[in-house]
Amino acid sequence: MSKILFAENLEQLNSISEQILKHTFPYKKFAFYGEMGVGKTTLIKALSLHLGVTDMVSSPTFSIVNEYRINESEKIYHFDFFRTEDEQEVYDMGYEEYFLSNAYCFVEWPEKITNLIEEDMVRVKMSTEGTTRRIEVIL
Repeated sequence: MSKILFAENLEQLNSISEQILKHTFPYKKFAFYGEMGVGKTTLIKALSLHLGVTDMVSSPTFSIVNEYRINESEKIYHFDFFRTEDEQEVYDMGYEEYFLSNAYCFVEWPEKITNLIEEDMVRVKMSTEGTTRRIEVIL
């Protein structure tokens, strides 16, 4: 089942994030596909804010994973695998601990770790059509 949404500007990603969370409940693992600059991190920031994160959300390009708190017991893990050379690096960082937790997991550049992406992850495919962003959410 998929849902297609369109954003004319980055500000619209805030309302789109709310729609995505409603559409995908109770799923907590998301794989974000799209070219650099399409707005993956901005959408993840909007999703995180809707979930209650008060921390600054930024791309974990160099750290690979950022952790954000929703509240005392809930977390979000935000991954950026763009600089990952091979899947062994991801094994070495202990990705299973993150993916098997009950936390939200937002994964940028999942194409770098295709064998580790779980079948039940929500796929979010982002692209641009002129100045419009097309966001396909696949369950």
